Amino acid sequence: MKLPENAGRELAPGEEYKPLLDKGGKFAEVTFYSVAVGILMVILFSAAAAYLGLKVGQVFEAAIPIAIIAVGLTSALGKKDGLGQNVIIQSIGGCSGAVVAGAIFTLPAIYILGVEVDFWQMFLSSLLGGVLGILFLIPFRKYFVKEMHGKYPFPEATATTQVLVSGESGGTGAKTLLVSGLIGGLYDFVVSTFGAWSETVTTSIFTFGQTLADKAKVILKLNTGAAVFGLGYIIGLKYAFIITCGSLLVWLVIIPLMNLIWGGQVIDLMNTGVVQTIGEMGPDQIFRDYARHIGIGGIATAGIIGIIKSFGVIKSAIGLAAGEFSKKGRTAAEEYDRTQDDIPMKTIVFGIIIALLAVFAFFAFGGVVNNVWQALIGVLIVGVISFLFTTVAANAIAIVGTNPVSGMTLMTLIIASLVLVAVGLKGNTGMAAALIIGGVVCTALAVAGSFITDLKIGYWIGSTPRKQEKWKFVGTLVAAATVCGVMLILNKTYGFTGDGALVAPQANAMAAVIQPMMNNGGAPWLLYGIGAVIAILLTVLKIPALPFALGMFIPIDLNLPLLVGGAVAWYVSTRSKDKEVNVARAEKGTLIASGFIAGGALMGVVSAILKFAGADLFMSGWNSVYGETLALVPYVLLIWYVIKSSMKAKKDA
Repeated sequence: MKLPENAGRELAPGEEYKPLLDKGGKFAEVTFYSVAVGILMVILFSAAAAYLGLKVGQVFEAAIPIAIIAVGLTSALGKKDGLGQNVIIQSIGGCSGAVVAGAIFTLPAIYILGVEVDFWQMFLSSLLGGVLGILFLIPFRKYFVKEMHGKYPFPEATATTQVLVSGESGGTGAKTLLVSGLIGGLYDFVVSTFGAWSETVTTSIFTFGQTLADKAKVILKLNTGAAVFGLGYIIGLKYAFIITCGSLLVWLVIIPLMNLIWGGQVIDLMNTGVVQTIGEMGPDQIFRDYARHIGIGGIATAGIIGIIKSFGVIKSAIGLAAGEFSKKGRTAAEEYDRTQDDIPMKTIVFGIIIALLAVFAFFAFGGVVNNVWQALIGVLIVGVISFLFTTVAANAIAIVGTNPVSGMTLMTLIIASLVLVAVGLKGNTGMAAALIIGGVVCTALAVAGSFITDLKIGYWIGSTPRKQEKWKFVGTLVAAATVCGVMLILNKTYGFTGDGALVAPQANAMAAVIQPMMNNGGAPWLLYGIGAVIAILLTVLKIPALPFALGMFIPIDLNLPLLVGGAVAWYVSTRSKDKEVNVARAEKGTLIASGFIAGGALMGVVSAILKFAGADLFMSGWNSVYGETLALVPYVLLIWYVIKSSMKAKKDA
C-alpha cells in the first residue's frame, strides 16, 4: 500500500486526487480503541512536551512518534481497518505539542513575575485558546488542504502519512523508536537525576575561555542532552544553521560590542533601576537584560511580514468559506463526498461566537481584568489577532513545518500591554491579564498550525474531516488539563527563577516584554528597532527572518546542539550516490531522533516527579569537578550511535 503518484504534485486540469480510503466507502475511524489510545497519547506527550519545552525552550511536534506508536499497537493487536483509526489516534494525540506550546510560552511568565494565578485560570486560557484555534482554522481547511494541493510540501504531514501508510503494510519503525527512546531516556535520566555528567559544556572550562568570558564577554555553550540533539536532527541543517547564525551574531558580536563600547556605563532602557555597568555584568546577564530584546523585535517584525504576505491566502480562504456558508445543502444529483465533509459553516460561526463569549466571561468574571470594558478590549485583541495570525501559522506549517507562534505571541503581548495600560490596567493585575490574553492567542495559533497537519494527513489517506474536527476538541480539553497540572508540579519542583530553575526562554522573553510596560517603565524600543531592521534586511536578502530571530533570543547552549543534530542529519542523508539509500538513511535517523525526543522528555518528567517527591539523588560534588569534561564522551558516543545506525538503512527499509 502506498500513496497515489499525484499525492505530492499539482494536479493537471480535470485530474482528481483519489485517497487511499475511497470517499464513498465506510471505514473504521472513531472507535472506542482509537479514542482511548488517542487520549492516552495526549496525556503522555503533553507531559513530555511540557517538560522539554520548559527545560530547553523547544516543543517537539508529537505527530510522528504518535503515528509510530499507533502503527505498532495496531499491528501488535492484529486490528483490521487500522489506517482510519490510526489517523484519529494521531489527530487526537497531536493536540499535545500544540496546547503545550501555547501554555508554556506564556503562562510560566506569571510565576517569573511573581504574580498569583490559579490552576483554573491557566486551564481556561489553554482550553479556550485551543477551541478558538480549531474553529478559526476549519474555514481554511479546503483552501490549504485541497485547493493548494501539490503547491505546499507539508513536510511533517508527509512524514507522518508515510509512517501510517507503511505501518498498514507492516512497517518496522516502532522497534527503532522503542530502542532509541530507551537510549535517549536513560541518557537524559542519568544526567537530570544523578548528575553523572554535566548537562552543558562551556568554553569556560579552559583557562583562556574563562578569561574571554570575564574580559571580552565571549562564551560558547553546548547542551549535551539527547532530546535537544534529536530536535536538531529533525529540524535539519538548513534551519538549524540559520537559527545558530542568529545566536552567534548575538553572543560573538553584539554582546562583546556592547561591552567594548558601553562597558563602563549603566544603561537602563526600561527604567527598572539597573545599577550595574555593562562591564560588571557577565555575558549571560547582558544577554538577558539587553541583547535578547533585539531578537524579540526581529520575531515581531517577521510576524508582521508574514501577515502581509498572507493577505491573499486570507482573502481566498474567506471566499471559499463564505461559499460554503451560503449553500443550502446538496442537491439530489450531488454525490456525498465523505472526505470533504466538514462541520457545517453555520455551526462554526455560532461556535466562534460562543467561544468568544466564553472568553469574555472568563476575562470579566474569572479575575483576569477589573471591569467589563477591559474584558471587551481583551476579547477584541484575542479575536482579531487569533484570526489574522491563523493563516500565518497554517502557511508556515504547510511550507516549512515550523510554526512562528512565539514571535506572533510576543507581538500580541506588546499590543495587549499598550492597550491595557491605555484603559487603566497596570501593575501585577495588568501583567497577569496581558499574559493570560497572550496565552489564549498563543494556544489558538499553535493548535491551528498543528491541526492543518492533521487535516492534510486525513486528506491524503481519506479520513472524514468532520470526525477529525469533532474529536480535536476532546484532545484539546485533555491536553489543557495535563499541561497545566505538569506546570504546577514543575514550578514547585524547580521553579522558574533562581539557581537550578527551568530555563523557559520564551516565557522569560514574554516577562521581559511586559514587566516594564506595566510598571510605569518603558519598553526597549531601540533594541526592538534594531531587531526589526535585521528582520527586514534578512527578508530582502531572502533569508528566513523568523528562525534567525529565534536564534537571537534563545540561549546559545540550546541552539548549538541543533546545529550538531542538523549536521548529522545532512551527513547521513548525503553519503550515498543512490538517492533512495540516502532517503532511507534520513528516515531511519528521523525515527531515532524522534525516539531521543520522546524518551528524553518522558524520563525528564519522571526525574522531576522524583525530585518533587523529595528524592534528591544528584551528585553535585562529582558533577562540579568532572562534569563538563566527562560530558563530551557520552555525547560523542550518542552521535556515533545515530550515524552508525542510520547508515545501515537500505532503500527497501
